[in-house]
Amino acid sequence: MLRRLELFLLLTGCFAFWGCNMDFFRSDTMTSSQFKDDPESAVYSTDGAYSMFKDILAYRGKTDSGLTFIKLWDHMSEMRGDNAMLSGRTSSPIYSAACYDDTPELKFNYYLWWCCYKIIYAANSNIEALELASAEDRGPKGDHLLGENYFIRAFAHLALSCIYSKQYALGRDNPGVVLRTSTDCSKTERSTVGEVYDQIVKDLIKAAELMKNGTRRGDAGYASYDAARGLLTRVYLYMDENQKCLDLCNEMLGTDPAANLDADLAGYPAHTRTSKETLWCIASTLVDARGRSSMGSMYYSPNGTGGVGWGEVYWTDPLIEMFLRYPEDKRFQAYFSLYGEQLLKDTYGDWVAGRKMVHWPVDDAKEPFRSNALAMGVKTETPLSTPEKRDSIYLGYIPDADGSVSFTYQGTNYKAVKKSKPGVNNGYPQYFITYKGEETLVYVRNLTDNTAGIRNTYPQYYNSKYSGQDGDPMLCSPAMIRWAEIVLNRAEAEAKLDKTADAIKDVNVIRHRAGIHEWTNFAECQTHEYTNVLDVVLDERRMEFCFEAQRPYDLIRNKKDIDHRFAGVQPWKVYNYDCNEVVFAIPADEILVSGIPQNAGKGY
Repeated sequence: MLRRLELFLLLTGCFAFWGCNMDFFRSDTMTSSQFKDDPESAVYSTDGAYSMFKDILAYRGKTDSGLTFIKLWDHMSEMRGDNAMLSGRTSSPIYSAACYDDTPELKFNYYLWWCCYKIIYAANSNIEALELASAEDRGPKGDHLLGENYFIRAFAHLALSCIYSKQYALGRDNPGVVLRTSTDCSKTERSTVGEVYDQIVKDLIKAAELMKNGTRRGDAGYASYDAARGLLTRVYLYMDENQKCLDLCNEMLGTDPAANLDADLAGYPAHTRTSKETLWCIASTLVDARGRSSMGSMYYSPNGTGGVGWGEVYWTDPLIEMFLRYPEDKRFQAYFSLYGEQLLKDTYGDWVAGRKMVHWPVDDAKEPFRSNALAMGVKTETPLSTPEKRDSIYLGYIPDADGSVSFTYQGTNYKAVKKSKPGVNNGYPQYFITYKGEETLVYVRNLTDNTAGIRNTYPQYYNSKYSGQDGDPMLCSPAMIRWAEIVLNRAEAEAKLDKTADAIKDVNVIRHRAGIHEWTNFAECQTHEYTNVLDVVLDERRMEFCFEAQRPYDLIRNKKDIDHRFAGVQPWKVYNYDCNEVVFAIPADEILVSGIPQNAGKGY
């Protein structure tokens, strides 16, 4: 067995490209006859396909610890949405993604494109080899392996389509990505978005059929019958095939949609591989631990920036305010933290209890981006017993008896008053001041230290959703599909099919698990300025799947603009859901070698 594994690893390492072109030029690989003679080799080759989702692969003859499929898939998706903000300029590709100014020459554009087609080629090799044998000769185990490869091919094509082409809801006939359903790479042309999605549906249906009578080979790092069906519900939703989505979700969820939800939200990131909630995850082990190169390192650092993680990407204020409607939300409590808050309490104890800081986005005169104004209070000298400790902190402000907060910023006195304002945060109360003659929304939050918890004027609102596996703060096996999504996929389909009560019922399944108020009916939602049940569902999806590479696609397929008017380095701008800027550029070398057309607006 070991010798076959070593052979597989050697051979898969021999796959090569011409430059950065997506097409493989095979110098050596495992042949179909080898598979037929040694069926067990299909296990190793399929495991190899899975591994490419998380491994650091040699690209252009070099490896870069910052380039992995899972890291780029998450960051490129999330920074196009409205849940994550970047706190400073960085050499990371996350900066260009946040600013919508990616170019065809950027290495992260090259790598994700290349990696996806490398995975697809591996899956196609396995499919062709396994299909040489009859179903009888393959048996249930062989069928299951074949189904896994159809699933892998479908997922990689879907990721490519999401990143490099417009969403299906904007038109079937828009240019899609290059569709690969065999190892024959003699012809390279872009299919339409509709053609790509049609093939993804076929692959997932085939995958489910092949895996139906088999057993998942291990933990949730392996695809399964339900994983294929779960991804298919997402694809149907993206295609506006709402009745098909609803029917399949009904089959999967049965009479108890909460049955497969994990009650341990705080512990979920550490055990996604074994949790009943996970339909499929990209599995990692301690040997995959990469510290500051991990996918979660930009979101979290247990000891501040420059430590174990980078900790430079934070929750946006609008997302935080959505959670603060019900601060007891278990999701918020599990994954949200303000770096420096606990340090301040540990150092100064009750002295800072109840004090608040105030911040809000303002124009940055130095460059056309936005930054935060911080009004944290009067700096108070506080001699401490040892020179190693800081000798001063910002005390912040204690709210007035009426709940308002009076403070001074740049020599001017302000009074932040909490009130409801139509059209803002669905009518939930927020704080406002009069700033430069205009009523301005401000955020009154827990205090942090002036020397910890602030980066470039931005409070460090960390996300620990990708942390804690095997005791490593930077290790995770991110869930790509989970049962909560099936519940909310059904809710969205119900909303679009005018099944309002059913949609509210499914939303309440998720809210119940989160430990927050459950809607009585849609009439109650209307008291919070909801005009349709779809927006209720989308808000719940935003909270449930924040930082899970779903938000921009939720907005775009529902033809909702992407609002980037929040603090951060990104331009202060609202992006139309159908604008060309949203789609990433196809790599320049691919265009040069194969001659396929570039995306509109990306022909730099």
